[in-house]
Amino acid sequence: MKTLIVSGTNRLNSNTLKVSKYYQKILTEKNYESEILSLTDLPENLAATDLYGKRSEAFTKILQKVNEAEKFLFVIPEYNGSFPGILKLFIDACDFPASFYDKKAALVGLSSGKYGNIRGIDHFTGVCNYVHLNVMPLKIHLTYINKDLNDLGNFINEDTIKFVNQQIDKFIKY
Repeated sequence: MKTLIVSGTNRLNSNTLKVSKYYQKILTEKNYESEILSLTDLPENLAATDLYGKRSEAFTKILQKVNEAEKFLFVIPEYNGSFPGILKLFIDACDFPASFYDKKAALVGLSSGKYGNIRGIDHFTGVCNYVHLNVMPLKIHLTYINKDLNDLGNFINEDTIKFVNQQIDKFIKY
């Protein structure tokens, strides 16, 4: 089963990418293959080159991975009380309905505050519903992310580790 972990920001050296790598590491330890798609890899001029039926060579390669994926794990930071605009632009640039229709997804929200991007995950769930992407009910909200990741990109809070593992186990079966 082809699984794509989408690191939902184009911010360089982000905690979002660190969390994405952590999820991939745990999935690998559980003998489950996945690939990370970092939105830092999107073409810089995506809005000009890849919307409304146009396709650049760079985005075509990314789109092929998206279309071949059967499951997605979206790691989504809080941006102004919601999710990053680049993530919405990415979804808009993908093929509708082929990229996401009747596929499965898990959502992970994160923030430096105490709510773990609850609102943004709710907003993104609405987008997923619209494109017929089936969202796993267990959504994780990682709080105080700046304090919960160590220098190696591992979680230090035992509750976080427990809940992430619980979500991963459910995602594998989903």
